[in-house]
Amino acid sequence: MNKYLILCVDDERDVLDGVIQDLDCFEEHFIVEAAESVAEAKNIISNSIEDHIKLALILCDHIMPEQTGISFLIELSQEAQTKTSRKVLLTGQAGLDDTVEAVNHSSLDYFIAKPWKGNELREVLTEQLTQFMIENEPDLMPWASILDTEKIFNAIADNRVSFGE
Repeated sequence: MNKYLILCVDDERDVLDGVIQDLDCFEEHFIVEAAESVAEAKNIISNSIEDHIKLALILCDHIMPEQTGISFLIELSQEAQTKTSRKVLLTGQAGLDDTVEAVNHSSLDYFIAKPWKGNELREVLTEQLTQFMIENEPDLMPWASILDTEKIFNAIADNRVSFGE
């Protein structure tokens, strides 16, 4: 299986630790990294790209010191290496205008309000990662036991039908 990165970005360490703890179920099959700033996140993404590890999903807070989460997600949606990554905003402070801007720039796949519930967060990320794999991974079979099995099998069946035509 190819290696994929899940990156969590939040300037509050306790929030970041909580998110990472909620994502421990993904650590066996994904590289799960945490960043306390956009600059640190950019460094992690750059190093991952050098190591041929694709950014599958980024979970990002909005209000951060040097750059807002939404402007960072918009930036990532315009970069060739991160354009297809699933982008999830986890925040309690993004206003309607900010969120609309992100949606209009096709740089936001999902919005989760703080405080979040661990099981809901895992469900959303499973859904987003399933969609990412269907759109980006040629060999879906290994992901069927890890992500949304039904959607993965449907995508495999659809691919067989389209190749058979």
